[in-house]
Amino acid sequence: MSLGPYPAPVHVAGAAGPPGRTDADVIILALDRAEDTIAAIASARAQTGLAKHVWVADQGSKPENLALLAAAVGDAPDATLVRLDRNWGVAGGRNRATALGTGRCVFALDNDAEFATADTLARAVEALDDEPDIAAVACRIQVFATGAEDLSSWGYPPSLLPRAAGAFDAVTFVGAGHGIRRADFEAAGGYDDALFFCWEEFDFALRAINAGQRIRYRGDIAVRHKVSGEHRFSWSGTRWFHFVRNRLYIGMKYGTGALALMPRFLAYQVKGARNGVLGQGLRAGLAALKLARAFRPPAGQEALYRLTPAAQAYIAANDAAHRGGMAKRVRAEILSALPSAAKS
Repeated sequence: MSLGPYPAPVHVAGAAGPPGRTDADVIILALDRAEDTIAAIASARAQTGLAKHVWVADQGSKPENLALLAAAVGDAPDATLVRLDRNWGVAGGRNRATALGTGRCVFALDNDAEFATADTLARAVEALDDEPDIAAVACRIQVFATGAEDLSSWGYPPSLLPRAAGAFDAVTFVGAGHGIRRADFEAAGGYDDALFFCWEEFDFALRAINAGQRIRYRGDIAVRHKVSGEHRFSWSGTRWFHFVRNRLYIGMKYGTGALALMPRFLAYQVKGARNGVLGQGLRAGLAALKLARAFRPPAGQEALYRLTPAAQAYIAANDAAHRGGMAKRVRAEILSALPSAAKS
């Protein structure tokens, strides 16, 4: 789960890197969806008011799509397209893309998202500069076509939805658009490669909170997301497996026993059974146990994996207090994470 050193990726297009120091690196992971990714790159390059560099890490696009990305980046002095050795998922891909740059802040932008305004990136960096105890700035995620809330990307207690345009402290952030101070990212150990995708932001946030920092949601700093809230979650493939496995694994990583996680596990099985993926959920439980048993905190970071009283109080005040009792919280967590899952 370290930040490197990683094998050097293959340089495909654009500059070898920025000519000087930058305020922010924008990282974009690519895997096909060339048209959307090209738009995301253009949006990042159009950001004003600060020194930046755009890093695009391809994780296995088809040759024709990689060629389109290369043509779009061309010989841009402020952008670099590289190809990673394989698909590392969201967690591992972001780790490797982040390691490419040196900017004091890192902004991750989904390849199907765009900045809402030309100064969004500058304002995210300003927010981090203004409050040194903030580890991550969570952006408001809006539906690209309409500007409405992307409900599939609302990763906070449902009761806070009326405050979507405001600001509040949180215990996680949404990956589609967020900024992190590089020093804090490195101090916390980055993302856990083992997660691949799903819950990696929550896992990072727990370590940051345990180190005495905050996660700040800012509804006035927004990105627009092209994935429809009505169709984002798919019950095919292994999405439900990763959702269940990773959440249980994270609980065990931070000291919650398997028996204490049983109500959550059973609630997930009910949800999975209703949607025809009971097998995924059952396999996820065993896989979570396997990951947890193999996990060892990196040397020197052991304390980050046992929540302090201060961290527990922060989580209680900024998450649990907005969700109600345990049964209500588990049910709301599942339903809010999958607001419009296909009924198949």
